[in-house]
Amino acid sequence: MYKRGSTPTTSNGFTLLEVMLVLLLMGLAAGYVMFNAFGASKTDLLKSQAQRLQVIVDMASDFAVLNQQQLGVRVEQKDNEYYFVYLDDDDEWQRIEGEDVYAVHTLPEPFTLTLNLDDLPWVVEDQLFDRELFDENLSVSEDGVEIGSDEDKKLPPPQILIMSSGDVTPFTLSFNYNGDEGDEPVYFSLQNKDLPPLALEGPLGAPL
Repeated sequence: MYKRGSTPTTSNGFTLLEVMLVLLLMGLAAGYVMFNAFGASKTDLLKSQAQRLQVIVDMASDFAVLNQQQLGVRVEQKDNEYYFVYLDDDDEWQRIEGEDVYAVHTLPEPFTLTLNLDDLPWVVEDQLFDRELFDENLSVSEDGVEIGSDEDKKLPPPQILIMSSGDVTPFTLSFNYNGDEGDEPVYFSLQNKDLPPLALEGPLGAPL
């Protein structure tokens, strides 16, 4: 089990949540293979990618409550990938080791990610989170995220927080396909406003 301040490790047994998560992901993976084998549409393949993250975030929220652990999702738009992190005793974000579902996942070509954080609570005057979770030297720009000095390079903070209360910070993540060889552009929108489950909308065809 994950404890705040300790490195998450794989336990000897499996909880019901872990078993359910594995079964769900196996189903999604099997569906993705079948889609490829039988020439499924790009829309179906894209939907399976959005559903994967939807399932993992929902289960991670339950896990955070059970283990009183602060988790987060870091989205790297330039690489079209995401991964999960946890907050250690020094208030630093670390990668979750020993759990493949939380490791880096890269979207297959030709799909892309677009993250919208316009509704984040810490960008408005009435902030939801205090200093404990965020370094005072945190700066966000179009070029990336920097924390503190260059001497001690740390993991960038997650844009999506999964709190020990089960709350997930507001976000909208679009899974995009720009169209090719006669296919129309399409995207799916994965959203959260407060508590899971996350809402998945699509397929949507309007340009992003």
